[in-house]
Amino acid sequence: MPRPITERKIRFNPKIRIFSPQGGLPGELGQVSLSQDELEAIRLADLEGLYQQAAALKMGISRATFGRIVESAHRKVADALVSGKQLHIEGGEVVLETETEVPARIAVPTRADQVDEHFGHCEYLTVISFGSDGRIESEERIDAPGGCACKTGLPARLAQMGVTHLVACHVGEGAARVLRSYGIAVLRGACGSARAAARAFMDDYLLGGSRGPADSA
Repeated sequence: MPRPITERKIRFNPKIRIFSPQGGLPGELGQVSLSQDELEAIRLADLEGLYQQAAALKMGISRATFGRIVESAHRKVADALVSGKQLHIEGGEVVLETETEVPARIAVPTRADQVDEHFGHCEYLTVISFGSDGRIESEERIDAPGGCACKTGLPARLAQMGVTHLVACHVGEGAARVLRSYGIAVLRGACGSARAAARAFMDDYLLGGSRGPADSA
């Protein structure tokens, strides 16, 4: 008995669903059907630039399954472009989700309850979970592994925990790129109490401040 297909989560519902080559009759050379989950895989991996593990988490599937989906999507798009076929976006076992209005979890590099000056060599991370009303629901400590944080799997672990933002004092651009590749936005310039820094970010976010989803310099 075949295993049931898990519905894949998507956050993009395309308005344009048919792409035709210029010159010749539409569909003259055949057509290619690209499912909505295949389109979402391309969006996350190629447009958003997420690592496969991070993209798989967003779609609610395993990394291996995501790899198969995005490989199939690339092959179909290549076929349409090279062969001049009409591309149709249709079907797929998907469920359309909206972006979370309030970031669920914020991580703050911490040392002795204060924002650590350097993400890569912090003592631990304070991970604070917020509810839809902006109130703190939980707080936990994640001990930082020794060595460079981005080479120890820490960004992947934070992504698996559902962390959406890192609020820090200083983060090198290389580390910031790795974090963004796991779907974690980086905001620099925080100081003082780790809890207060996360709270200040959330208050600004809820008020529609400029330090919302986009990265801060």
